[in-house]
Amino acid sequence: MPAITTPAHKTGDYLVDYEEKVFEDVKAEPGEKALVTFHTVAFEGSIGFVNMLQATRLQRKGFETSILLYGPGVMLGVQRGFPTLGAEAFPGHLNFNNQLMKFMKEGGKVYACRFALQALYGHGEASLIEGVRAINPLDVLDLKLLHRKVDALIIDTWTV
Repeated sequence: MPAITTPAHKTGDYLVDYEEKVFEDVKAEPGEKALVTFHTVAFEGSIGFVNMLQATRLQRKGFETSILLYGPGVMLGVQRGFPTLGAEAFPGHLNFNNQLMKFMKEGGKVYACRFALQALYGHGEASLIEGVRAINPLDVLDLKLLHRKVDALIIDTWTV
């Protein structure tokens, strides 16, 4: 076998050029909107958290940003904790809750479909994180159409 002459990586080393930005830093024009929709299973993949980070970044770029939780995505908006609500059982356990609360504190709006909340997952509106607005299932499409009418950026994601 050939000898390995490259030194091993150490904590604090950079593996990529994280400072280079290829594209301009786009900011929203006054009044621009964005909608990020989640039809994903909580804790079953990274897309729910990635979407929350994208929505937060859009909000910080000046877009009036909303999140739509529907289908299994509504489970991202329910209160969590163990042994009590709000208690973190392990590091990262309340990642979704904390990110949604941060997003709303910074002015973002979060909507959750009532049909999925009750009919699919057996929760009532009292289960939602404070600030998450429950909406009629007929509002899911209308929310998207309202954003389309104003030429908003819409990011739709689905996982099954």
